[in-house]
Amino acid sequence: MNATPAPIDAELQRRHRVADSLYGRRRVFNAIAVIMACAAAAFGLFFLGWILYTLLAKGLGGINLALFTQNTPPPMQEGGLLNAFFGSAVMCLIAIVLGTPLGIAAGTWLAEYGAGRKIGTVVRFVNDILLSAPSIVLGLFVYTLVVMQSGGNFSALAGAISLAFIVLPVVVRTTDEMLRLVPSQMREAALSLGVPQWKVIVQVLYRSASAGIVTGVLLALARISGETAPLLFTAFGNQYWSHNVLQPMASVPVVMNQFAGSPYETWQTLAWAGALVLTFFVLVVSLLARALVLRNRISND
Repeated sequence: MNATPAPIDAELQRRHRVADSLYGRRRVFNAIAVIMACAAAAFGLFFLGWILYTLLAKGLGGINLALFTQNTPPPMQEGGLLNAFFGSAVMCLIAIVLGTPLGIAAGTWLAEYGAGRKIGTVVRFVNDILLSAPSIVLGLFVYTLVVMQSGGNFSALAGAISLAFIVLPVVVRTTDEMLRLVPSQMREAALSLGVPQWKVIVQVLYRSASAGIVTGVLLALARISGETAPLLFTAFGNQYWSHNVLQPMASVPVVMNQFAGSPYETWQTLAWAGALVLTFFVLVVSLLARALVLRNRISND
Protein backbone atom coordinates (compact mmCIF):
# COMPACT_ATOMS: atom_id res chain seq x y z
CA MET A 1 0.00 0.00 0.00
CA ASN A 2 1.55 3.29 -1.21
CA ALA A 3 0.81 6.45 0.72
CA THR A 4 2.22 9.95 0.53
CA PRO A 5 4.49 10.65 3.47
CA ALA A 6 3.12 13.15 5.94
CA PRO A 7 5.96 15.74 5.57
CA ILE A 8 5.50 15.84 1.78
CA ASP A 9 1.71 16.16 2.11
CA ALA A 10 2.11 19.05 4.58
CA GLU A 11 4.56 20.80 2.25
CA LEU A 12 2.11 20.51 -0.67
CA GLN A 13 -0.68 21.95 1.44
CA ARG A 14 1.56 24.82 2.52
CA ARG A 15 2.44 25.60 -1.12
CA HIS A 16 -1.25 25.55 -2.09
CA ARG A 17 -2.05 28.00 0.69
CA VAL A 18 0.76 30.32 -0.44
CA ALA A 19 -0.41 30.11 -4.06
CA ASP A 20 -4.01 30.84 -3.06
CA SER A 21 -2.85 33.80 -1.00
CA LEU A 22 -0.80 35.23 -3.88
CA TYR A 23 -3.65 34.67 -6.32
CA GLY A 24 -6.11 36.42 -4.01
CA ARG A 25 -3.73 39.35 -3.56
CA ARG A 26 -3.29 39.67 -7.31
CA ARG A 27 -7.05 39.64 -7.83
CA VAL A 28 -7.44 42.47 -5.32
CA PHE A 29 -4.69 44.54 -6.95
CA ASN A 30 -6.16 43.85 -10.39
CA ALA A 31 -9.62 44.98 -9.25
CA ILE A 32 -8.18 48.17 -7.77
CA ALA A 33 -6.21 48.90 -10.96
CA VAL A 34 -9.30 48.33 -13.15
CA ILE A 35 -11.42 50.60 -10.96
CA MET A 36 -8.79 53.36 -11.02
CA ALA A 37 -8.38 53.06 -14.81
CA CYS A 38 -12.14 53.24 -15.36
CA ALA A 39 -12.40 56.21 -12.99
CA ALA A 40 -9.61 58.04 -14.85
CA ALA A 41 -11.28 57.34 -18.20
CA ALA A 42 -14.66 58.51 -16.88
CA PHE A 43 -13.02 61.64 -15.45
CA GLY A 44 -11.49 62.55 -18.81
CA LEU A 45 -14.61 61.69 -20.79
CA PHE A 46 -16.76 63.79 -18.47
CA PHE A 47 -14.78 66.94 -19.11
CA LEU A 48 -14.51 66.15 -22.81
CA GLY A 49 -18.27 65.78 -22.99
CA TRP A 50 -18.70 68.99 -21.02
CA ILE A 51 -16.45 70.88 -23.45
CA LEU A 52 -18.26 69.49 -26.49
CA TYR A 53 -21.67 70.28 -24.97
CA THR A 54 -20.62 73.86 -24.23
CA LEU A 55 -19.17 74.22 -27.71
CA LEU A 56 -22.37 72.97 -29.34
CA ALA A 57 -24.66 75.00 -27.08
CA LYS A 58 -22.85 78.27 -27.72
CA GLY A 59 -21.57 77.65 -31.24
CA LEU A 60 -24.68 76.43 -33.01
CA GLY A 61 -26.37 79.81 -32.54
CA GLY A 62 -23.73 81.47 -34.71
CA ILE A 63 -23.85 78.96 -37.59
CA ASN A 64 -25.58 80.69 -40.50
CA LEU A 65 -24.92 81.72 -44.08
CA ALA A 66 -23.40 85.05 -43.04
CA LEU A 67 -20.66 83.20 -41.14
CA PHE A 68 -19.26 81.92 -44.45
CA THR A 69 -20.10 84.89 -46.70
CA GLN A 70 -19.20 88.01 -44.69
CA ASN A 71 -15.98 89.36 -43.25
CA THR A 72 -15.27 89.98 -39.58
CA PRO A 73 -17.44 92.92 -38.44
CA PRO A 74 -16.76 96.00 -36.33
CA PRO A 75 -17.95 95.86 -32.70
CA MET A 76 -21.70 95.43 -32.11
CA GLN A 77 -22.42 94.64 -35.77
CA GLU A 78 -23.34 91.44 -37.56
CA GLY A 79 -20.81 89.70 -39.77
CA GLY A 80 -18.96 86.48 -40.43
CA LEU A 81 -15.56 84.85 -40.65
CA LEU A 82 -15.06 84.60 -44.41
CA ASN A 83 -11.70 86.39 -44.40
CA ALA A 84 -10.55 84.32 -41.42
CA PHE A 85 -11.50 81.03 -43.08
CA PHE A 86 -9.69 82.10 -46.25
CA GLY A 87 -6.59 83.18 -44.35
CA SER A 88 -6.42 79.94 -42.36
CA ALA A 89 -6.82 77.88 -45.53
CA VAL A 90 -4.09 79.81 -47.35
CA MET A 91 -1.58 79.63 -44.50
CA CYS A 92 -2.25 75.95 -43.77
CA LEU A 93 -1.93 75.09 -47.47
CA ILE A 94 1.38 76.96 -47.79
CA ALA A 95 2.65 75.31 -44.58
CA ILE A 96 1.79 71.85 -45.94
CA VAL A 97 3.46 72.66 -49.28
CA LEU A 98 6.61 73.86 -47.48
CA GLY A 99 6.81 71.23 -44.75
CA THR A 100 5.71 68.05 -46.50
CA PRO A 101 8.49 67.66 -49.13
CA LEU A 102 11.20 68.51 -46.61
CA GLY A 103 9.67 66.18 -44.04
CA ILE A 104 9.38 63.27 -46.49
CA ALA A 105 12.96 63.80 -47.69
CA ALA A 106 14.32 63.96 -44.14
CA GLY A 107 12.30 60.94 -43.03
CA THR A 108 13.51 58.98 -46.06
CA TRP A 109 17.11 59.81 -45.25
CA LEU A 110 16.63 58.73 -41.63
CA ALA A 111 15.03 55.42 -42.60
CA GLU A 112 17.26 54.47 -45.55
CA TYR A 113 20.60 56.19 -45.04
CA GLY A 114 20.83 57.31 -41.41
CA ALA A 115 19.86 54.02 -39.76
CA GLY A 116 22.59 52.77 -37.45
CA ARG A 117 24.70 55.93 -37.82
CA LYS A 118 25.40 58.48 -35.11
CA ILE A 119 24.32 61.37 -37.30
CA GLY A 120 20.97 59.62 -37.83
CA THR A 121 20.51 59.25 -34.07
CA VAL A 122 21.29 62.92 -33.57
CA VAL A 123 18.89 64.03 -36.29
CA ARG A 124 16.12 61.83 -34.89
CA PHE A 125 16.72 63.26 -31.40
CA VAL A 126 16.61 66.84 -32.67
CA ASN A 127 13.42 66.06 -34.58
CA ASP A 128 11.83 64.71 -31.40
CA ILE A 129 12.74 67.93 -29.61
CA LEU A 130 11.23 69.99 -32.42
CA LEU A 131 8.13 67.78 -32.32
CA SER A 132 7.53 68.60 -28.66
CA ALA A 133 8.62 72.24 -28.80
CA PRO A 134 5.94 74.78 -27.76
CA SER A 135 4.40 76.44 -30.79
CA ILE A 136 4.92 79.89 -29.31
CA VAL A 137 8.69 79.28 -29.36
CA LEU A 138 8.52 78.47 -33.06
CA GLY A 139 6.44 81.60 -33.61
CA LEU A 140 9.02 83.75 -31.84
CA PHE A 141 11.79 82.12 -33.87
CA VAL A 142 10.05 82.96 -37.17
CA TYR A 143 9.25 86.43 -35.86
CA THR A 144 12.97 87.04 -35.29
CA LEU A 145 14.03 85.31 -38.50
CA VAL A 146 11.43 86.68 -40.94
CA VAL A 147 9.31 89.49 -39.50
CA MET A 148 12.09 91.51 -37.88
CA GLN A 149 14.41 91.01 -40.85
CA SER A 150 11.73 92.46 -43.14
CA GLY A 151 11.38 95.63 -41.08
CA GLY A 152 8.61 94.38 -38.78
CA ASN A 153 6.30 93.45 -41.64
CA PHE A 154 3.78 90.86 -40.48
CA SER A 155 2.60 88.59 -43.28
CA ALA A 156 0.70 85.42 -44.08
CA LEU A 157 3.91 83.97 -45.50
CA ALA A 158 5.64 84.37 -42.14
CA GLY A 159 2.66 82.70 -40.48
CA ALA A 160 2.83 79.82 -42.96
CA ILE A 161 6.55 79.37 -42.29
CA SER A 162 5.91 79.15 -38.54
CA LEU A 163 3.22 76.53 -39.17
CA ALA A 164 5.58 74.66 -41.52
CA PHE A 165 7.98 74.24 -38.60
CA ILE A 166 5.16 72.39 -36.81
CA VAL A 167 4.36 70.28 -39.86
CA LEU A 168 7.98 69.29 -40.50
CA PRO A 169 8.73 67.07 -37.45
CA VAL A 170 5.35 65.32 -37.69
CA VAL A 171 5.96 64.35 -41.33
CA VAL A 172 9.58 63.38 -40.61
CA ARG A 173 8.56 61.05 -37.78
CA THR A 174 5.69 59.51 -39.76
CA THR A 175 7.77 58.95 -42.90
CA ASP A 176 10.63 57.46 -40.91
CA GLU A 177 8.36 55.04 -39.06
CA MET A 178 6.35 54.03 -42.14
CA LEU A 179 9.42 53.33 -44.28
CA ARG A 180 11.02 51.27 -41.53
CA LEU A 181 7.85 49.15 -41.36
CA VAL A 182 8.25 48.13 -45.01
CA PRO A 183 9.63 44.56 -45.06
CA SER A 184 13.34 44.39 -45.88
CA GLN A 185 12.62 41.57 -48.35
CA MET A 186 11.01 44.13 -50.69
CA ARG A 187 14.20 46.19 -50.71
CA GLU A 188 16.39 43.16 -51.22
CA ALA A 189 14.24 41.81 -54.05
CA ALA A 190 14.32 45.12 -55.92
CA LEU A 191 18.05 45.63 -55.39
CA SER A 192 18.81 42.07 -56.51
CA LEU A 193 17.21 42.91 -59.86
CA GLY A 194 19.67 45.76 -60.35
CA VAL A 195 17.21 48.56 -59.57
CA PRO A 196 18.98 51.73 -58.37
CA GLN A 197 18.46 52.74 -54.75
CA TRP A 198 16.51 55.89 -55.58
CA LYS A 199 14.10 53.90 -57.76
CA VAL A 200 13.60 51.38 -54.98
CA ILE A 201 12.65 54.22 -52.66
CA VAL A 202 10.35 56.00 -55.11
CA GLN A 203 8.67 53.05 -56.82
CA VAL A 204 8.63 50.43 -54.07
CA LEU A 205 8.95 51.96 -50.60
CA TYR A 206 6.85 55.06 -51.18
CA ARG A 207 4.05 52.99 -52.68
CA SER A 208 4.02 50.66 -49.69
CA ALA A 209 4.17 53.47 -47.13
CA SER A 210 2.01 56.01 -48.99
CA ALA A 211 -1.07 55.56 -46.76
CA GLY A 212 0.97 56.10 -43.60
CA ILE A 213 2.76 59.14 -45.00
CA VAL A 214 -0.52 60.73 -46.12
CA THR A 215 -1.94 60.02 -42.67
CA GLY A 216 0.97 61.90 -41.11
CA VAL A 217 0.36 64.88 -43.39
CA LEU A 218 -3.33 64.91 -42.46
CA LEU A 219 -2.51 64.75 -38.76
CA ALA A 220 -0.09 67.65 -39.18
CA LEU A 221 -2.83 69.61 -40.97
CA ALA A 222 -5.24 68.91 -38.11
CA ARG A 223 -2.67 70.16 -35.62
CA ILE A 224 -1.73 73.42 -37.33
CA SER A 225 -5.33 74.37 -38.13
CA GLY A 226 -5.91 75.36 -34.51
CA GLU A 227 -2.56 76.98 -33.71
CA THR A 228 -2.86 80.53 -32.41
CA ALA A 229 0.42 81.53 -30.76
CA PRO A 230 2.68 81.34 -33.86
CA LEU A 231 0.25 83.44 -35.92
CA LEU A 232 0.07 86.18 -33.28
CA PHE A 233 3.76 86.87 -33.87
CA THR A 234 3.81 86.40 -37.63
CA ALA A 235 0.54 86.82 -39.56
CA PHE A 236 -0.89 89.09 -36.82
CA GLY A 237 -4.40 89.39 -38.30
CA ASN A 238 -6.50 91.57 -40.57
CA GLN A 239 -10.12 92.65 -40.14
CA TYR A 240 -10.57 93.03 -43.90
CA TRP A 241 -10.31 90.71 -46.88
CA SER A 242 -6.74 90.20 -48.04
CA HIS A 243 -5.24 87.76 -50.53
CA ASN A 244 -1.71 89.17 -50.44
CA VAL A 245 0.50 86.65 -48.63
CA LEU A 246 3.11 89.38 -48.02
CA GLN A 247 0.65 91.36 -45.86
CA PRO A 248 -1.10 90.57 -42.56
CA MET A 249 -3.95 88.11 -42.99
CA ALA A 250 -6.78 86.99 -40.74
CA SER A 251 -7.07 83.44 -39.40
CA VAL A 252 -9.72 81.63 -37.41
CA PRO A 253 -7.62 80.93 -34.28
CA VAL A 254 -6.44 84.53 -34.00
CA VAL A 255 -9.96 85.89 -34.54
CA MET A 256 -11.26 83.49 -31.89
CA ASN A 257 -8.57 84.66 -29.48
CA GLN A 258 -9.51 88.30 -30.12
CA PHE A 259 -13.29 87.93 -30.13
CA ALA A 260 -13.67 85.48 -27.23
CA GLY A 261 -12.24 87.98 -24.74
CA SER A 262 -14.19 90.96 -26.02
CA PRO A 263 -17.21 92.49 -24.22
CA TYR A 264 -19.33 92.41 -27.40
CA GLU A 265 -21.88 89.62 -27.69
CA THR A 266 -21.73 89.52 -31.50
CA TRP A 267 -17.98 88.94 -31.41
CA GLN A 268 -18.32 86.25 -28.73
CA THR A 269 -20.94 84.45 -30.84
CA LEU A 270 -18.61 84.50 -33.84
CA ALA A 271 -15.78 83.16 -31.70
CA TRP A 272 -17.88 80.19 -30.54
CA ALA A 273 -19.11 79.55 -34.08
CA GLY A 274 -15.54 79.60 -35.39
CA ALA A 275 -14.47 77.19 -32.65
CA LEU A 276 -17.27 74.80 -33.61
CA VAL A 277 -16.37 74.88 -37.31
CA LEU A 278 -12.69 74.40 -36.51
CA THR A 279 -13.46 71.46 -34.22
CA PHE A 280 -15.61 69.86 -36.90
CA PHE A 281 -12.80 70.31 -39.45
CA VAL A 282 -10.25 68.68 -37.15
CA LEU A 283 -12.69 65.83 -36.52
CA VAL A 284 -13.19 65.24 -40.25
CA VAL A 285 -9.45 65.30 -40.95
CA SER A 286 -8.74 62.91 -38.05
CA LEU A 287 -11.44 60.49 -39.22
CA LEU A 288 -10.03 60.62 -42.74
CA ALA A 289 -6.57 59.79 -41.40
CA ARG A 290 -7.98 56.88 -39.41
CA ALA A 291 -9.86 55.64 -42.47
CA LEU A 292 -6.64 55.65 -44.51
CA VAL A 293 -4.82 53.65 -41.84
CA LEU A 294 -7.67 51.14 -41.59
CA ARG A 295 -7.88 50.77 -45.36
CA ASN A 296 -4.15 50.19 -45.62
CA ARG A 297 -4.28 47.60 -42.84
CA ILE A 298 -7.14 45.72 -44.52
CA SER A 299 -5.37 45.74 -47.89
CA ASN A 300 -2.19 44.40 -46.31
CA ASP A 301 -4.11 41.60 -44.60
